[in-house]
Amino acid sequence: MEPCKITNLYNLSETIAAGLFQGLTYPWEALPEISKFICKLGETLDKGKFEQRGKDIWVAKNAKVAPTASINGPAIIDEEAEIRHCAFIRGNAIVGKGAVVGNSTELKNVVLFNKVQVPHYNYVGDAILGYKAHMGAGSITSNVKSDKTLVVVKGSGEEIATGLKKFGAMLGDEVEVGCNSVLNPGTVVGRNTNIYPLSMVRGVVPANSIYKNKNEIAEKNN
Repeated sequence: MEPCKITNLYNLSETIAAGLFQGLTYPWEALPEISKFICKLGETLDKGKFEQRGKDIWVAKNAKVAPTASINGPAIIDEEAEIRHCAFIRGNAIVGKGAVVGNSTELKNVVLFNKVQVPHYNYVGDAILGYKAHMGAGSITSNVKSDKTLVVVKGSGEEIATGLKKFGAMLGDEVEVGCNSVLNPGTVVGRNTNIYPLSMVRGVVPANSIYKNKNEIAEKNN
């Protein structure tokens, strides 16, 4: 399924976690490896730029972390990132350069590429968000199916069994998600796509499109 391949979703030069994706075809294949990757990468980080704050937690010295934020390891907070008031990083999280994790936002088992914004009341779990992706206020990634079965990615008449019980969303570079939208388990959104507010999204959404609902997906007019 070509639209779901790492090469079609992400610019790997825009993440400290590029090595995590080496040898993989689809981004969700990286989800079980995030924790181990962080611990390995953290030990190699430049001590002039990063400081270790607790077990398996590395924070760039020029990152802004609110005193009310909670960061559990393993985690890496890259340079010039901003972790705001009451943000909750549960662990297994990589926050990219210049990224924003906002008020009451919760992260768990995620990779946020550089300049990602999850600034207001977002839940992002078992997900990978590409360069400059933005989630509007209250939008979330739902990461477990209601019947607790394994997640299958569905799109264009094709299906891929992921073998994962927990799978949030894979957002390509520069995706915009409208306020109070829910991205259901197995959602993959192509680069440069906009999701309307209050949307319920599942399956594969093409790149360079505008998603209004499952029956109304328009190609962007460039």
